Amino acid sequence: MKKLLLIALPLLLSVAAVASGTIEGEIEKQPLNVSAIIMFLLFVSGTLGITYWAAKRTKTAKDFYTAGGGITGLQNGMAIAGDYMSAASFLGISGLVYMAGYDGLIYSIGFLVGWPVILFLISERLRNLGKYTFADVAAYRLKQAPIRTLAAFGSIATVILYLIAQMVGAGKLIQLLFGLPYELAVVLVGVLMILYVTFGGMLATTWVQIIKAVLLLSGATFMALAVMSHFGFSLEAMFAAAVKVHPAHQAIMAPGKLVSDPVSAISLGIALMFGTAGLPHILMRFFTVADAKEARKSVFYATGFIGYFYILTFIIGFGAIIMVLNNPEYIDHAKAVVNGAAPILGGKNMAAIHLADAVGGSFFLGFISAVAFATILAVVSGLTLAGASAISHDLYANVFNKSGEVDEAKEMRVSKIATVVLGIITIFLGIAFEQQNIAFVVGLAFAIAASANFPVLFLSMFWSKLTTRGAVLGGSLGLATAVMLVILGPIVWVQILGNAEAIFPYKYPALFSVTVAFVGIWFFSITDNSEAAEKERALFEAQDIRSQTGIGAEGASEH
Repeated sequence: MKKLLLIALPLLLSVAAVASGTIEGEIEKQPLNVSAIIMFLLFVSGTLGITYWAAKRTKTAKDFYTAGGGITGLQNGMAIAGDYMSAASFLGISGLVYMAGYDGLIYSIGFLVGWPVILFLISERLRNLGKYTFADVAAYRLKQAPIRTLAAFGSIATVILYLIAQMVGAGKLIQLLFGLPYELAVVLVGVLMILYVTFGGMLATTWVQIIKAVLLLSGATFMALAVMSHFGFSLEAMFAAAVKVHPAHQAIMAPGKLVSDPVSAISLGIALMFGTAGLPHILMRFFTVADAKEARKSVFYATGFIGYFYILTFIIGFGAIIMVLNNPEYIDHAKAVVNGAAPILGGKNMAAIHLADAVGGSFFLGFISAVAFATILAVVSGLTLAGASAISHDLYANVFNKSGEVDEAKEMRVSKIATVVLGIITIFLGIAFEQQNIAFVVGLAFAIAASANFPVLFLSMFWSKLTTRGAVLGGSLGLATAVMLVILGPIVWVQILGNAEAIFPYKYPALFSVTVAFVGIWFFSITDNSEAAEKERALFEAQDIRSQTGIGAEGASEH
């Protein structure tokens, strides 16, 4: 653990040095906000202390992956909310409302509607059947190697896309606070992320998420109350003021600017709803509680916290329209945003951050900036742990390991190496995706999760005729279709690769890729008449009993 302190101390000192102007960058520095810097350093120091405490309690693989299963339903619900209330939510959605008004609400609602799916269909069965990752459930009665390989690739693809979004938000935020070069800011976040996960595992990640969720909900509540108090707590008065000052005027109260056709709307809805139920870092949290009852409580509490938070982001977005645009220096930028000529985030573009300055002055700006940074660090830690677990537990321990016995020490070592590698990859991708709107990038991650992870997980728990061949071929088709359509769509093909016109015209491919996955799994399962397939179907009854009661065999062996 001394190594942690030796790494962290120079890191903190370097941040302070850069903030005071000793390192020059190409990006114009922002005015020095001493309160923001102090709160930033306090949070990082505190979370490193939590990591030190957690490291002394993380001895086994169960401790590393699931915090020993000792997290309560309330704690886990708050941690899930902390995982879910990401940079894309706080900065991206409020930025979308600032840009497009009413249309930003589609993301607020869309991110929430997936929770009933988890609450009523997945959480209890997931906890009863699984151990560390959702692949434990998918492979319960099917062949281990092919199912875990597919699940691992789906998890890693989802995690990397989601991590890109968080890194973009983190880089822009630190750039705003300290005037750091964007690239150096992303490296800083990546290093801290690696430290949290490598040394503290799930226990450290959980408590960082809980603390961050409390701080974020408190700060967002104050911002929303401050905005509403200006209008006598009247939504009608707030909307009228926003229409008056926004360059688009009455158009901000009408739908259709962000999602302008039925196909895109349906596809986005599918991605957000089913994608939530396929996010590996969210699913992994249900293994940190003692039993299925606590898993249900986790979802109940998380739903309340998350729903409340998304209401706040909508108010914050409209508050930014009114209070930020009343400042003349933002008018030109607002017109550029509305016309699509400027990004939402970065510098003057970070609407939620500047609203904090407007309602609470420099001290509250420092607090909300530090909280936003805490938000990103907590989420990237959970994502990185999920990605590392897919590599170490699913691939190394259950696919590549041929001995039949798993050495926990080696598995944890592989997980920590995977954490470092994922951190490095994420840093490079975060730099490459600097100009992308982080809410849209998260939408891509949801499409992958909805197409590759959710269909296999859902059908493995509820459909008796599922076979290994169907799951692998259909799930692979869903994953390949989602990735291919993302690459050929307008975000990657046009905005990133610079082509004139997208081959696939829609930003959100979930309608097509999820359909391909379900149809593929159904077709290749019902046409599988092999002896292995009959055994897999016969095992469904025993699995179903265990999924509902928690009583029964731990899992089917390779057959």
